[in-house]
Amino acid sequence: MDEINFFPENLDINNKKIILRLDLNVPLKNRTIQDDTRIALCLPFIKSLIDKKAKIIIISHLGRPKGVKVPELSLMPVYKYLKKSLKTNVYFFMGNLDEEVQEKFSHLGEGEIVLIENIRFFQEETNNDEDFSKKLGALGDIYINNAFSCSHRKQASIHNITKFVEKSFAGPLVKKEINAINLVVQNKKEPVTCIIGGSKISTKINVITSLIEKVNNLIIVGAMANNFFVFKNFKVGKSLIEENTKEIVKKIYEKAKQTNCKILIPEDCIVSSSFAGKGESKSLSMVDESEIILDIGPKTIESIRYIIDKSNTVMWNGPAGYFENENFMKGTMSIAEIISKNTIKKSLISILGGGDTLAAINKSKQELLFTHLSTAGGAFLEYLEGKDLPGLTVLK
Repeated sequence: MDEINFFPENLDINNKKIILRLDLNVPLKNRTIQDDTRIALCLPFIKSLIDKKAKIIIISHLGRPKGVKVPELSLMPVYKYLKKSLKTNVYFFMGNLDEEVQEKFSHLGEGEIVLIENIRFFQEETNNDEDFSKKLGALGDIYINNAFSCSHRKQASIHNITKFVEKSFAGPLVKKEINAINLVVQNKKEPVTCIIGGSKISTKINVITSLIEKVNNLIIVGAMANNFFVFKNFKVGKSLIEENTKEIVKKIYEKAKQTNCKILIPEDCIVSSSFAGKGESKSLSMVDESEIILDIGPKTIESIRYIIDKSNTVMWNGPAGYFENENFMKGTMSIAEIISKNTIKKSLISILGGGDTLAAINKSKQELLFTHLSTAGGAFLEYLEGKDLPGLTVLK
């Protein structure tokens, strides 16, 4: 971590143009922001740059427009949010990033901000295009990547841009994310428990096998657990499963045996005949052919509670069930409440990551507390896995 060039708080940036890469990829519905967590996390650093009289050029993406200007994926709602939240002039740039682009930004005053329209409206962004990166780099004196969640991608505003700016740094949110994940993989307080959920085992197989070497307990929940049920010859009805995962699951169990990592899979579940239906609690051996497993059951919740109560560090990525329907939210909410309670009362180190996990927690009516909430999904998992993230490598 020491190798990464973090933004020094005492750096004189008065009148300097700062290119600030943020992750403002918030969920929108009818062009209205549904969850402002990602923007709210960025505000303190933006305000500190305003106070230091920097000229701030913000770059972000929203969704996956694939190089096409999709009106529904415009950053206009984010611009309005920033304009309302910040006591300075905030401009919105919707033009082309061409050779004359520097001139277009020359009006920017000290402590003022310009937000560039969705950077993924330009195909050159996802292609990590060198000329496009050069045009972006020419906009400022200093580049700051404060978007950890995008740092696993080789894209122009994350990767190649650093070649064309005099100084490049990682921002405070990136530092916070790295410090938090290191509490699980490096400076850990044992016993360490990892809860992995979500639907696909194939996308998380590498992180699971990597974690088995580092943690004491691995708890598998969500639709991912269905593959473990199939491996153990349980009937899963119409539940979501991946094809040809028996070998993957077998390897996971073999590796866990070698490293003395305990694996827990659900012992009971909540089923329904449809995603929109009501739930019924069943043991694994009682699932009918017409049913879908959509949450963990009460016995499993108690087993997870027992393990968390005995842990000093917990990392959680991926919900325990189909939380979009409140009939299948109990597992996810119970895990959140157990972790939060231990964080408050026993100083449990709790690191939570992934968009779905946060979206589920945001549905809670209770005040929950965790050591760190990561807004990063893929980058969070790849860093856990021990991979070098392209967006961080260029900041070393």
